[in-house]
Amino acid sequence: MGKSTLSLAVLVVLAALGGCGDKTENPSGTSTTASSSETCKLVSTKDNSPLAIKVVDTDTPEAKEFLATCVNPYTKKYATDAEAAKAGRKVMTYNGCTGCHGGNLGGLMAPSLVKNGGTGAFDTKWVYEKNATDKGMFETIAGGTPGLSGGTMFVWHNQLPGKTGEGLPTDDILKSIAYIRTVYQGDGEKTWLK
Repeated sequence: MGKSTLSLAVLVVLAALGGCGDKTENPSGTSTTASSSETCKLVSTKDNSPLAIKVVDTDTPEAKEFLATCVNPYTKKYATDAEAAKAGRKVMTYNGCTGCHGGNLGGLMAPSLVKNGGTGAFDTKWVYEKNATDKGMFETIAGGTPGLSGGTMFVWHNQLPGKTGEGLPTDDILKSIAYIRTVYQGDGEKTWLK
């Protein structure tokens, strides 16, 4: 085989391989190719340091999808399926989230999750602006908060040091977030449904 024929063969193989990979749907609804090295870059709400959360064998397909794309697959599902959303409420109740955020999530010792933090200056904004996205809210729940305006949110993700009790897996946090989105009554834009 001559050099030009070999070069052409290599180019054809490389072009064919370029079309391989996991096809995922991004938020705009178009298909993209994702390599195994692409991941959602999670950062701490406390100090913007990286959150060392990785895919583990026990993760659900939904958790793996989120960790690759930063898109919570439960959010849109729960928005249209009230019965499915009960799974998120169950996670929150079972793990004591309602003890601080209130049984109807309207706030108690911690801010309201229904109306962007409850009273005063927080009526139209989340205590942490990043919570307007599912990625941001995941970072806040997973890694905790520094204690502004509503106390300190504990570290909840089971892969992080200092976690509350045994901690929660990625999937449980995603279900909780999706449930919170279904009960949201604030006047802010629902960016998580875009």
